[in-house]
Amino acid sequence: MKTRSLTAALSACLLLVAAPAKSEILAMMNYESKTPESLKTLKLAGPQERKEGIAIVDVDPESPAFGRVLMDIPMPPDQMMHHIFYDRTMTKAYITSLANPPLQVMSLERFPYRIQTIDVPGCVMGEDVILDEKNERWFLTCMGSANVFVGSVETDEVIAEIKLPGTYPHGLGVNDASNRILVTSTVSGDLKTPDEIVSVVDATTYEVLGQIRLSEKPEGSGEAPVEILFAPGASPPVAFVTNMFGGTMWTLTWNEANQEFDAAQVFDFGSLEAGIALEMYFNDAMDRLYVTTAVPGALHIFDISKGVGQPELLKTIPTGGGAHHVAITKDERYGFVQNALLNLPKMNDGSVTVIDLKKGEAVASMDTLKNAGFNPNSIVLLPEWNSFAGH
Repeated sequence: MKTRSLTAALSACLLLVAAPAKSEILAMMNYESKTPESLKTLKLAGPQERKEGIAIVDVDPESPAFGRVLMDIPMPPDQMMHHIFYDRTMTKAYITSLANPPLQVMSLERFPYRIQTIDVPGCVMGEDVILDEKNERWFLTCMGSANVFVGSVETDEVIAEIKLPGTYPHGLGVNDASNRILVTSTVSGDLKTPDEIVSVVDATTYEVLGQIRLSEKPEGSGEAPVEILFAPGASPPVAFVTNMFGGTMWTLTWNEANQEFDAAQVFDFGSLEAGIALEMYFNDAMDRLYVTTAVPGALHIFDISKGVGQPELLKTIPTGGGAHHVAITKDERYGFVQNALLNLPKMNDGSVTVIDLKKGEAVASMDTLKNAGFNPNSIVLLPEWNSFAGH
């Protein structure tokens, strides 16, 4: 079977004219073609052109339209779209790419959606876009060019550049209470040179203040800290960090006395025979922390009710290989785990695992993209349904 554009490949389930639905939860996912090896496994071998796009899909497991594609936005096949991030009003969606352009923005206030390119000269491999707490500035990490660009949310113009020579900027957290920006240094673009530090930056002046090493192993062990997330409302401020290759989770707790962060390893996923720790999310009550690991794919639920910096594992829920981002509904009933990481072997399942967070169990798998020969690279719910989950 020859794979085609998403719209053509999924014509049997494409909803061209939407009738009023009894229930629906709409997710937006950027997708790319699977590798030739994966296509053979799916029995989708044959001549194929690489495809990329953004799909809007009904992911409500109780909907009669579960898995239907309501919209497909084709994108350049060599863009290597990576992540989608909302601003805090959820009127804009920022799209990063590992190739070019590194940053684009989609207006969610005009339909059909319009996508514009933001000029960010000097950014190579756009990774994460993080918003400050006031929704005034965005921060774009550029893993291939050792810098972070700061932009105005109002105008989407670059207003500053933070140079971090010798690092691979990926995850970023910004915190008002400490007036600090924390930036993980993860790995080179070829994945062969993992780092083990987090850079500390003044959030007002953008001066680089120092580095924090996140490893209990000998120097050069290559833990690859990847994502970082400040716990909302924590006093003193606490940031969680996942070490991708180290398979561990750390906290960085603000020490007001010396104006520095105290680092502590708080969980080792190796105890679960799990690795490639990635994304983190909080619930509104701030008594639960959700973390994904890609190998094997899983969502881990932690109890943090006894202290933000004292996570206790409650449950591990298996998903597809490559568990990465999670989209959580506003009522916190469902979590949708996107199972794909950079098309890497054993981490490119391509499904979306639907988890009932109240019951703590997987209840469905959305395989529409997977069965058509595509991997979703990130997932967010449309604003009507989307929870920021601490981001």
